[in-house]
Amino acid sequence: MLLAFVAVAQSATAGTLESIYSRKQLVCGVDQSNPGFSVSSSKGWSGLGVDFCEALAAAVLGDAKAVKFIALAANERFSALKAGTVDVLPASAEWTLNHEAEFGMRFAGIIFFDGQGFMVRRGDAVASILEMSGSTICVMAGTRGETSVADYFTTRKMKYQLVVGTSHQEIVKAYANGGCAVITGDISQLAIDRGQMQKPNDHFIVPELAAKQPIGPVVRQGDEAWFTVVRWVLMALIAAEEQGVTRENIDEMKKSTSHDIQRLLGISGGLGQALGLENSWAVEAIRNKGNYGELFERNLGAASGLKLERGLNHNWTKGGLMYSAPLR
Repeated sequence: MLLAFVAVAQSATAGTLESIYSRKQLVCGVDQSNPGFSVSSSKGWSGLGVDFCEALAAAVLGDAKAVKFIALAANERFSALKAGTVDVLPASAEWTLNHEAEFGMRFAGIIFFDGQGFMVRRGDAVASILEMSGSTICVMAGTRGETSVADYFTTRKMKYQLVVGTSHQEIVKAYANGGCAVITGDISQLAIDRGQMQKPNDHFIVPELAAKQPIGPVVRQGDEAWFTVVRWVLMALIAAEEQGVTRENIDEMKKSTSHDIQRLLGISGGLGQALGLENSWAVEAIRNKGNYGELFERNLGAASGLKLERGLNHNWTKGGLMYSAPLR
């Protein structure tokens, strides 16, 4: 199934890909419990990060199930990656300068545009952050969220009153009991909170963000061959959505005369060889897990319990920021 690992094996930085081939298994570090991204149940692991790891295993090994998942606490993830305990962190770390420069990580791209968001009651008829002047806002004390709210509202000369709590559970309870008109936090967390409300449909997450928090797959610095593979598997999933290639229609799309689709599906271009993979690498990833849009909808969107709008995570042709570099 696999091509011989030739040119990249000569480099001292190619260790991870060689190790994966040798053990015939990808080792993926995931959050212990992060609804929508990584959750363990009697049926196994599920979530956006889990799906990406399985797509990555399919691309590299031809087997989406050739993955070992290791649950890591937030304070363990980078040390486990640096030590070689895991090969990749798929969707649990925020892309920041410190995470790359201080902790020695490399982010292969963005798998989810998260950030500081706001949830309100639909009955309050608030559709935008800009309509929140004078609002009471529940936020955890001493967090980045508190400073982001202050920066956003002060810069725009909007009045606000913070209702602070010492834990996330405390501010959710305060919001649910009417102690504030607005609750703020990462939009992924607000989606979880909304699902736990007595009447989830009565609550609305406004589309704007007060601060950015891009989440992406992370690998160790100094392993360029593996970094390149992880980056381009993510790009292939995004490109598949751009080109209309899905899990269901992939065989039919092989007949397309589009040069972009032919290169994506390994019919022309020989892109797999450049990565040290079979030319069917993207086909294996898409056939097993679907394109990026399918991953999103299944884990975070309409087909999930979180029911998040695509928003910034929509394809760039539909007003979002998901954009693949050219596969050529």
